[in-house]
Amino acid sequence: MASQTVASSIIQENYRFLQQYVYSRVGIVLEDDKHYLFESRLAPIVKELGLASVNDLCVFLHKEHNAKVAQQVDEAMTTNETYFFRDPRQYEAIRTVLLPKLRQEQPANRSLRFWSAASSTGQEAYSLAMLLLEEGFGNWNIEICGTDFSSKVVERARSGIYQQIEVNRGLPTTLLVKYFERSGLVWKLNEKVRRMAHFERIDLRNRMSALGTFDLVFCRNVMIYFDEETKRKILKEIHSTLSRGGWLILGGTETAFGLDEWYERQTVGNTTVYIAR
Repeated sequence: MASQTVASSIIQENYRFLQQYVYSRVGIVLEDDKHYLFESRLAPIVKELGLASVNDLCVFLHKEHNAKVAQQVDEAMTTNETYFFRDPRQYEAIRTVLLPKLRQEQPANRSLRFWSAASSTGQEAYSLAMLLLEEGFGNWNIEICGTDFSSKVVERARSGIYQQIEVNRGLPTTLLVKYFERSGLVWKLNEKVRRMAHFERIDLRNRMSALGTFDLVFCRNVMIYFDEETKRKILKEIHSTLSRGGWLILGGTETAFGLDEWYERQTVGNTTVYIAR
């Protein structure tokens, strides 16, 4: 009953406006039953502006064209769910197949680049860094680029500081003890791991060629929020950044279906990867 009360507080005209607003700015498609999402995520902005409701925020967005508030809305509506070593099957495929392959192909160069797209608060990038150290790549030239649309989560990723509940999710105790230091109620990654990754704000809908070439790209659990045209554009841009034979890893429910000219789908162990042609 409570959820119905919340949902009815956004009038239909404003709900349509928010759908179009979010799609035009960040490319996210929100269905007709996401009233609760707008209410919960936009509530802090409504409060900060001293407004009475999300309806009043819609009026504000119509009239003011305030860049700061627009950015707050953009970031509020993007999803930032992540945790350490999410989907262990994918990391196992990297450990047992991709890393031995890269080690064999680059015995002299000893230089590897990885991209964590939609990296959120950094757990994905740092998980990869710890895996590389555990597999003996500590003396290689390693660069892990983490990118996200939200400037807030990019700053958090750069800090390398995590709450107890965050290190409890997916991170083996042995790695917590080895690579983190406790500071009061939080855990901080050591400098060796943090130096392996850098983070910046990027909109995946833009051109990506300036990022350079990568051996592996994580782009997990973000494609589900885009329409088919946007997905295709993003996957094409990602392909332009992958070395030939480089890996693209998507979320468990995502595919690169229909993009056979760019990617070869392969089953590696118990997971699926997409190999750049």
